[in-house]
Amino acid sequence: MSGTALMVLVLAVGTYAFRLVGPVLHGRVELPDRVRVLLSAGAVVLLVALLATGALTEGGEFAGWARPAGVAVGGVLAWRRAPFVVVVLGAAAATAVLRAAGVQ
Repeated sequence: MSGTALMVLVLAVGTYAFRLVGPVLHGRVELPDRVRVLLSAGAVVLLVALLATGALTEGGEFAGWARPAGVAVGGVLAWRRAPFVVVVLGAAAATAVLRAAGVQ
């Protein structure tokens, strides 16, 4: 078995184990309220970091101003509770208009 196939297998088993732990331990482990708050905040921080790196960088460099502007439009639409399709299309349209105008 090649090294790549072995690593894919290890990651698959690890992913399945993470998915299995939730239902198996549900009701058996009680987390304190402070830990629940910290886990919730940690999840938000990770999502914001993922959003920032995806919106601001491409190939390790700044992606230009059109992409962050499109993400900002999508964020405002989501904050205003627009339907998901409207959020995605609005962000894509804003980015496309800016790129068509020559803004990278």
